[in-house]
Amino acid sequence: MKFLTDYTLVEFPGLGWKFNVYENLVEFTIPGWDIDITIKFYGVIIALGFTLAVLFGGRMAYKWKLSLDKMLDVLIYGTIGGIVGARLYYVAFEWDSYKNDLLSIFKIWEGGLAIYGGIIGALIVAFFVCKKIDLNFYKLLDLAGMSFLIGQGIGRWGNFTNQEAFGTNTTLPWGMTSDKIADYITANYGTFVQNGIQMDAEQPVHPTFLYESLWCLFGFVILFIVCQKFRKFDGQLILGYGIIYGLERAVVEGLRTDSLYIGSTNLRVSQVLSMVLVVCCTALTIAKFVQIQKEKEQKVKEYKEKKGSV
Repeated sequence: MKFLTDYTLVEFPGLGWKFNVYENLVEFTIPGWDIDITIKFYGVIIALGFTLAVLFGGRMAYKWKLSLDKMLDVLIYGTIGGIVGARLYYVAFEWDSYKNDLLSIFKIWEGGLAIYGGIIGALIVAFFVCKKIDLNFYKLLDLAGMSFLIGQGIGRWGNFTNQEAFGTNTTLPWGMTSDKIADYITANYGTFVQNGIQMDAEQPVHPTFLYESLWCLFGFVILFIVCQKFRKFDGQLILGYGIIYGLERAVVEGLRTDSLYIGSTNLRVSQVLSMVLVVCCTALTIAKFVQIQKEKEQKVKEYKEKKGSV
């Protein structure tokens, strides 16, 4: 086993910062199998975010008196559904890259997972598992909404260690650059032009990983406060998640350079989906509060009528 020392020098020219960022942590060979395994910081960070999200969800499930055994069942199957969904979503919008080599669809270690696909896949599987084991699906979704924001807020730092998922050029003080970013811009310049994006490999770019990380963690704080003081119905927090994350993705996705597009158009899949998500979640939230208010008014009316008839 050996610790890897390869690194990328990352600079924030406007702030006068520069430091080394390591992509890989350790490499080792399994005796007798002749298999080399490299542990990447990306994986470590994703695992950290996942673990913290699960621990928080478990703690909240205990407070809400949800069965932890049933929660574990949903977690296991939901995670599998999330991985499959994330891959299928990515492959669907990058089909030209896979149609001549279908086996490459299974090579997820080479990259190509979409977070929206992961969420959709996990929720679909979770719905059927909850129905099978008699667990409150909407209450579970509320826990998931807060946990998602923890996992995403931390997990985005994995993109930083890989120097990926960055944005377009910027003159803002926190713009960043590195050799990996410059090489990526140079190699994909033609694609950028085709998608109407102008890029300069010598100029800093938006650290979009940071934007999403901060937005998600701040969003978690908001949802946690709502959970503690203003939660009125099961499903309220997952709708809040849809609004908070949808707004963030609709804005930040417009800055990114690695978006999936709808066919041959310049419409970004995640941006369109985010806008739809925000509209739908906002409409459902308003409709639910209107329903609650009407039910409250009806109860008051019935109480007064009953009291008046005594």
